[in-house]
Amino acid sequence: MYFVYLLVTKIKNKTISYVGYAKDIKKRLKLHNNSKGAKFTRGRKWKLAYYKKYDNKILAMKEEYKLKKNYKLRNKIKREL
Repeated sequence: MYFVYLLVTKIKNKTISYVGYAKDIKKRLKLHNNSKGAKFTRGRKWKLAYYKKYDNKILAMKEEYKLKKNYKLRNKIKREL
């Protein structure tokens, strides 16, 4: 199982998001919040806003790419928070 996830954080009254994929979503979120994740996520406290489960890595990577490019969906998810 793989997960595609969307993280959000607030910086100066602005909500920013990060999209990724992982096998263990809880462990990955912990890494992001401990500044050991992607360079973009370092130094910030992230909250899990969205995730979806996939059967294999290739499918998860394809969906991650689509979500990264789909700013309308990302903004819709951010507004719902």
